[in-house]
Amino acid sequence: MSARRILPWLALVAVLVVALVVGTHGKSGKLTVDQRVHRVADELRCPTCRSQSMADSDAAAAKAGRLEIRRRVVAGETDAQIRASFVRSYGDDILLKPRGQGVAALVWALPVVAFAAALAGLAFAFVRWRPSGAHATDDDRRIVREALDG
Repeated sequence: MSARRILPWLALVAVLVVALVVGTHGKSGKLTVDQRVHRVADELRCPTCRSQSMADSDAAAAKAGRLEIRRRVVAGETDAQIRASFVRSYGDDILLKPRGQGVAALVWALPVVAFAAALAGLAFAFVRWRPSGAHATDDDRRIVREALDG
């Protein structure tokens, strides 16, 4: 395979890697108590409305949940400990993002597998694609010349 065919693919991979690194870098520095409370509350489902996170809901249960999260943050608990305490109280359904274990792992794995299969299919199609190899005959050239002159 020539460098001319490989270079665009290498450029695409480089752009994807840079985009992933920049996208996953996140903010640096220590988070404030309010930022940590919002981050944890954004990962937990409101116990009463179920369609919103605790961070977005105005329900009394969500407000109480945010106060409990704040109390635990101030007490020095980690985000994982706080989430675990809510899971113990409400079950796994309180998590807005399913854990990556068992059947719930399919929620995370299937889109990645589908995307990789789509990319592989496109790559296969582009590699197999070849120009038809048809060449213009003398009659074709004569017809074009007459059309341009006429």
